[in-house]
Amino acid sequence: MYICMCNAVTDHDIRRAAADGVQSFAELQSRTGCSDCCGCCEQEARATLDQAVAQVAFTLPVLSVA
Repeated sequence: MYICMCNAVTDHDIRRAAADGVQSFAELQSRTGCSDCCGCCEQEARATLDQAVAQVAFTLPVLSVA
């Protein structure tokens, strides 16, 4: 689903950015251009980023058995 129509940023793009280490809205804007134009998408973009960051934070690494 498109979150930012002005810069064609999707929810998938935001989740991928969070998985790549983006944790702040300013960093998301810098990397994707999301909400840099009209700003109408800011609330939805922030909510999507917050949810994605929370999911990444709770992902535990798989440990290999020696």
